[in-house]
Amino acid sequence: MTEINKKVAIITGASSGIGKAIALKLANEGATVVLVARSEDKLEAVSAELRKAGAKHFDIMTADVTNRDEVDNVVKQTIEQFGQVDILVNSAGQMKSSKITEGQVEAWDDMIDVNVKGLLYAINAVMPHFQQQSSGHIFNIASISGFEVTKSSAIYSATKTAVHAITQGLEKELAKTGIRATSISPGLVDTEITRHYQPEDRKKLEPKDIANAVVYALSQPDYVNVNEITVRPV
Repeated sequence: MTEINKKVAIITGASSGIGKAIALKLANEGATVVLVARSEDKLEAVSAELRKAGAKHFDIMTADVTNRDEVDNVVKQTIEQFGQVDILVNSAGQMKSSKITEGQVEAWDDMIDVNVKGLLYAINAVMPHFQQQSSGHIFNIASISGFEVTKSSAIYSATKTAVHAITQGLEKELAKTGIRATSISPGLVDTEITRHYQPEDRKKLEPKDIANAVVYALSQPDYVNVNEITVRPV
């Protein structure tokens, strides 16, 4: 079984929601975690939670995933500080109303830049290191919206469909390399983003439920690649 406590993980979007829950869970499992987000204040707040929980091996790095140089620098700094990177969790994401007929071009651009290009920049940044060590695990947080399009989710759903396709492509390209790729598609999760869009009485997952899915995939033997996980509330 994979020994999580010997791994170094980079988590984007780690200042809140799913990314934060994954960072806390991996730290609790003994991994060294590097939390990445744009807001230093929010990252500092998560750091306080990690310290309170007894975590000792972690760092925070501010970066915008839509800036390729900043993403490259996160990976470079992580390797310089901790000597390796073993896990990448692409959790940074944008969810905005995206009706095609309303011409919300700026919202389209934001979601494509973060959900697709930002994810690719992070994969590109870790890939040479993963290839050199013939190991590594990439997690891409997708969504059931990538399978099911609503009347207001066309572009958001398109970005999450892209995440599925990217992960499937990675799995095929990396099949004989020792590098694994997993997409996780949550249903509705109780986060700051979804509270603006969904009724309060609708059943939701907790961010920790998605963190548990990450640990499940990580905990499999090295010859097992859990390609895709869908998690929905009952």
